[in-house]
Amino acid sequence: MKERASTTNQTLGEVKKKTLDKQEHLWELSRALAVLASASSVSREREEFLRLVRKEISFGAKDVDVTEWKGDILAVGVTEKDLARDANSKFENVILSKIDSKLGGLLAEASSEEDFSGKVGQSTVLRITGLGSKRVGLIGLGQSPSTPSPFKGLGDAVVEAAKSSQESSAAVVLASSEGLSAQSKLSSAYAIASGAVLGLFEDNRYKSEAKKSTLRSIDIIGLGMGPELEKKLKYAGDVSSGIIFGRELVNSPANVLTPGVLAEEAAKIASTYSDVFTAKILNAEQCAELKMGSYLGVAAASENPPHFIHLCYKPLSGPVNVKLALVGKGLTFDSGGYNIKTGPGCSIELVKFDMGGSTTVLGTTKALGQIKPLGVEVHFIVATCENMISGTSMRPGDIVTTSNGKTIEVNNTDAEGRLTLADALVYACNQGVEKIIDLATLTGACVVALGPSIAGVFTPSDDLAKEVFEASDVSGEKLWRLPLGESYWETMKSGVADM
Repeated sequence: MKERASTTNQTLGEVKKKTLDKQEHLWELSRALAVLASASSVSREREEFLRLVRKEISFGAKDVDVTEWKGDILAVGVTEKDLARDANSKFENVILSKIDSKLGGLLAEASSEEDFSGKVGQSTVLRITGLGSKRVGLIGLGQSPSTPSPFKGLGDAVVEAAKSSQESSAAVVLASSEGLSAQSKLSSAYAIASGAVLGLFEDNRYKSEAKKSTLRSIDIIGLGMGPELEKKLKYAGDVSSGIIFGRELVNSPANVLTPGVLAEEAAKIASTYSDVFTAKILNAEQCAELKMGSYLGVAAASENPPHFIHLCYKPLSGPVNVKLALVGKGLTFDSGGYNIKTGPGCSIELVKFDMGGSTTVLGTTKALGQIKPLGVEVHFIVATCENMISGTSMRPGDIVTTSNGKTIEVNNTDAEGRLTLADALVYACNQGVEKIIDLATLTGACVVALGPSIAGVFTPSDDLAKEVFEASDVSGEKLWRLPLGESYWETMKSGVADM
């Protein structure tokens, strides 16, 4: 009886094993089919990502009577002071008065009825007869614009007005441009063009149908003419193309823009502008040889391998006066690891943007490839990977070792950005650079502190901070310097590791 029972148990065991093997085989087969389907979909999406062709918009500089300009929409940038009226409720401003007289007072009447006061963000557009244009719009610039932001807003508002009415041509004029210096006119034209190009951009790659803009040309009236202005407008286009490239990258979902695809895009930039760029893309094995344990610890869980990107810009000719490094955080997806992002407000569906620092860095490479500045060498460094969960994941409590030998105790796997940046910054320091700027979506706490449109700046160097803030004034970006108190170092101490 025992022998038979044993045989029966063995038979049942074999049947159970065969059933499990069959189930596992079916599971593996279904998983393989899912992977193939996903790969096919991703491949198509990648092709779409790579073949995107942006619509070009042409800019022209003109010095004509605004009432005689012929086109679809004439946009006038006005300050609050420009709207001053005389005793007869007519505009005192020369440009506005000239336009309004051609319209029989319609512009003055409409601006009063719509309570248009020239504040930033305000606009009113009228369908008219009596001018060379079909429409005329007033765009608010605020009290006395002293930064590029209102003029970028003007360019963006012109594009929005043209989109809504499906116009193909527009012109922009400032109501008060006579008192501007030559440099201020160039800066204003640059900001208007930048705002227009960026305003025209819509990322419709993942939509089956999308409304297409018909706007093809914008004339800038009264801000000068000649090679200096043309050069400034080209510069605006070059910078804007880099920004748009960065937006395309950060908008791409994580199943399309993997670390490998990001590395391919970086390599493509270096190939396109090979006269000034070289590229070095390191795989996981090469990073291990450099002992990048901190970076590889974050990357360990993902089936998409990490790629360490290093692009180097060198000028076409002349001496190099300064060497810089731009380092960007490049997490193409951040689940949080074992400290997974959960609960309301965790925004796990949006963490494809956790490579925003790297997109800024790579967008800059594209702009530099077109502008080709002299006298500067720039190293662009991105340690790109995913922060996922699997049996090979980094665990809370693990200790990782950076490429300079420092050990780090990991008390939260969702603090992965600083781990990848640690090895990236060590690598940057080894390139012989004088200044390093690190760009990262490092913590939501900065958004809580400063809001969604102001970036926090940390640096012990007052001189570097001054340079960065001067650059932000030119670009119109909003920054705020945050403290680096000595007491903060105490919070980084670990009982079992260097930090």
